[in-house]
Amino acid sequence: MTLRIICAFVAVIFLTGCNQDAANTVAPPPVALNSAAMGVFCGMNLLEHPGPKGQIITASRIDPFWFTSVRDTVAFTLMAEQPRDIRAIYVSDMARAASWENPGETNWIDAGTAFFVIESRKQGGMGAAEAVPFGNREAADAFAAANGGRVVTFTQIPAAYVLGSDTAGDQTEHSDVRLN
Repeated sequence: MTLRIICAFVAVIFLTGCNQDAANTVAPPPVALNSAAMGVFCGMNLLEHPGPKGQIITASRIDPFWFTSVRDTVAFTLMAEQPRDIRAIYVSDMARAASWENPGETNWIDAGTAFFVIESRKQGGMGAAEAVPFGNREAADAFAAANGGRVVTFTQIPAAYVLGSDTAGDQTEHSDVRLN
């Protein structure tokens, strides 16, 4: 009887450890956009700006880092001084957005699976060039046909495009960021 109790105890400890490891590898879900969401770089309320938004969830914070534009979201991942404990990166799925002015509160998509239109005529929430995300390639292609630009994946967005230049002159990619 005592041996059974000891074995059960060891099994519980082992399984608890496995569950904690699994919890650390599964991306947390996105947070619904709300009136408390303030942009990391500008300190402004996200709801006051048109265009797609972004959020980055890290292991060291309870709340996500919010971004008034997807371009700023991507830039955050490239800056050495920003946290590296990224657990998830979500961007507005503009294929499911009501409009450019109302990108939606809950239509988030994992940035690693999104298709982005860069170099289009549309400007982001802060009036700069934007990386417009879509949950499917067909919607991204249709947006590019109507607004100019080209379709890329997250890791193909050039660093220069998000770090100050409004063009993609620097073709450096940022594949060092781990996406779930």
